[in-house]
Amino acid sequence: MSSLMVSVIAFVAGVKDRLTSEKGATAVEYGLLVALIAAVIVVIVGTLGGQINTAFTTISNKL
Repeated sequence: MSSLMVSVIAFVAGVKDRLTSEKGATAVEYGLLVALIAAVIVVIVGTLGGQINTAFTTISNKL
């Protein structure tokens, strides 16, 4: 999971670097960046949500 986060952070940093190096970055480019970050967050929460729910259920049952 951490390798996925490192890849996503590297990708976002590359996109950010590209946006800052060009003059006149438009709102569309920033919108795409925000959409990409939101999509990554949704995927991560969806993936980890089930695992966290299972962990809490297991702990609750053992108590």
